Amino acid sequence: MTTNPNPVIKLENLTKHYGDIIGIQDLSLEVPEGEVFGLLGPNGAGKTTTIRLILDFIRPTSGKASVFGLSPRSDGTDIRRRVGYLPGDFVTYDHMTGATVTEYFTNLRGSDATKLEALCERYQLDLSRKIGQLSKGNKQKIGLVQAFMNDPDLLILDEPTAGLDPLLQYEFQKMVHEEKAQGKTIFMSSHVMSEVEATCDRVGIIREGELVTIDTVSHLTELSLWTAKITFTQPVSQYTFNNLPGITITDHTDNQTFTLSISGEGAMDTLIKTTAQTANNNPVQTFESQHASLEDAFLKHYSSQ
Repeated sequence: MTTNPNPVIKLENLTKHYGDIIGIQDLSLEVPEGEVFGLLGPNGAGKTTTIRLILDFIRPTSGKASVFGLSPRSDGTDIRRRVGYLPGDFVTYDHMTGATVTEYFTNLRGSDATKLEALCERYQLDLSRKIGQLSKGNKQKIGLVQAFMNDPDLLILDEPTAGLDPLLQYEFQKMVHEEKAQGKTIFMSSHVMSEVEATCDRVGIIREGELVTIDTVSHLTELSLWTAKITFTQPVSQYTFNNLPGITITDHTDNQTFTLSISGEGAMDTLIKTTAQTANNNPVQTFESQHASLEDAFLKHYSSQ
């Protein structure tokens, strides 16, 4: 792990046990200023526990966390002044209207009324209705608005687009890019792999409370599975692609069309060179390849542990 001299978030061997149940175990990571960091894992893996420890909503069994170089325990008020937070189970007062709730947060945090108005318009939020009358998606909109409205230096978002329709999920992604362009730092957990792939610089994969890996999105997908389908004008030897590192034949038809999986650094280059050599005597009719998504990379990496 590369050490950043002034990380916005720094976790060192952070551990939380709930009796005999492990929430997270020896989790260490750093998030530098201006990065969008995604924490991936299934329900119960430890994502929400990690976020609650960062914000001092719960206390660690061992290890420590720092935010802006400050202790969440002793400097919690100073930290929260600079943080926008959306919990995974966002709830607020059902008897209040959206206008009353946002006014409350505005008074509490000194938010910019102009930014609040722009956010409400962007998310097509009707503030006249009571919270208890809203759908999950509309409640989530209010949660997002209150997280972004005070122009925070750090956004901590737990499943931020839960309940949102695809158009508003896309709007959220645009907002993340805009905040990053302003130098803001974003730490988010999400089940929506396409969303993480579209917004995050790096991701950490967590499994049963332990950090499996941290890597850039581009590198994770680069090292994960590609598929290729190659058709020659005439049959070639069935041994053409055998014993090539990182390459597996998944199907071949009459030794003329080959479907292959490609995994690992340099494997695609090897495949292309082998195909070119074969094409000297037997031209290639078609060559199709498809890169894995972050979801493919996640599933491959997760299942291999």
